[in-house]
Amino acid sequence: MLEEITPLILTFNEAPNIDRTLQRLTWAKRIVVIDSYSTDKTLEILQSYPQVQLFQRKFDTHDSQWNYGLEKISSEWVLSLDADYVLTDELIAEIKALSKDSLLDGYFAKFKYCVFGKPLRGTLLPPREILFRREKATYINDGHTQLLQVNGPSDMLASYIHHDDRKPLSRWLWAQDRYMIIEAKKLLETPESELSFGDRIRQQKILAPFVILLYCLVLKGGILDGWYGFYYAFERMLAEILLSIRLIEHERCQQGSTQK
Repeated sequence: MLEEITPLILTFNEAPNIDRTLQRLTWAKRIVVIDSYSTDKTLEILQSYPQVQLFQRKFDTHDSQWNYGLEKISSEWVLSLDADYVLTDELIAEIKALSKDSLLDGYFAKFKYCVFGKPLRGTLLPPREILFRREKATYINDGHTQLLQVNGPSDMLASYIHHDDRKPLSRWLWAQDRYMIIEAKKLLETPESELSFGDRIRQQKILAPFVILLYCLVLKGGILDGWYGFYYAFERMLAEILLSIRLIEHERCQQGSTQK
């Protein structure tokens, strides 16, 4: 099965991560990377891997960037990865063993979030459809990220991917603030009847950060991971605080404009 697959990766200043990701893809004949004009050593690292075919495109939205990448792939199957996803040996072996005659059109994978390289017991990351037939798939916009639509049946892989982001905290804060501006817009513009229970809690602004903290530490077992678990829980709480601040900011700006 591996020879039928082309990995697809998006990058922007991913020097702290991309080498570890590519080290787990040496089995691929061709790796397509769509770069948003990185200014760090990302391009230098990419060029050290002969299988990598690099394309550059100015970033506008995640779905547009991914769909542009799909246009550059000719193989039947695509392995869609973020630049901080590290395939485990177990997952590579499981994909290799998949039948070429399968009637399925896609496969989901579960994640283990890593803090400084250590996989945690539980995280907020949902499974993601990472392996799919190119002709059956397209990406659509979904808040601050993208949503893959596969026109056909899918199944869940048993093995995990490690989500191991080593970028500095300053970059994480910059990214999260950008994400939460978009998430706030989504929460404010989506009819309440179409929001999930979790998103309705997020709309309350005050409650969500504390719910996330307890959820990560207690229900997801983060407290058993020691300070790694607390680090992750504090990260997620801080992200929710940023969202709450953005929602309050929008609310007050709206009130100010109506009073003029």
